[in-house]
Amino acid sequence: MSFVENRKARFDYEILETLEAGLVLAGHEVKSIKSGKASIVGSFVKILGGEAWLVGATISPYQQGNISPDYDPQRSIKLLLKKSELKYLAGKGQERGLTLVPIKLYNKKGLVKLEIGIGRGKKKSDKRESIKKRDVKRQVERILKT
Repeated sequence: MSFVENRKARFDYEILETLEAGLVLAGHEVKSIKSGKASIVGSFVKILGGEAWLVGATISPYQQGNISPDYDPQRSIKLLLKKSELKYLAGKGQERGLTLVPIKLYNKKGLVKLEIGIGRGKKKSDKRESIKKRDVKRQVERILKT
């Protein structure tokens, strides 16, 4: 079950490979994500000091009136990865033209996981092409329905 999805990721980037990562979250943040009060649009994954971080994601408070005074909805969130996966991501992140993009937050055995995509930015012509393909697919589905 997917809680939050970054639809623009697949439109703006050609996803070459995906990885799964855990997140270090507080209890109220988990509740907020499970109720769909989070956004990963415009966020990215950054490797700092040998650790992976989700930067730019917004997790709104679960209960508006019941939050701590030092709560930051856009704080950087540490990602939990194996050492081998971290080294691999760090190498891919250094390659020219490749970006580490969060694709979706989802549930796996009661835990919140993040799907990370290794993507290459699409050019404007590629985006137009994907729009055309999507439109043709819709038209074919409409014709098949009737």
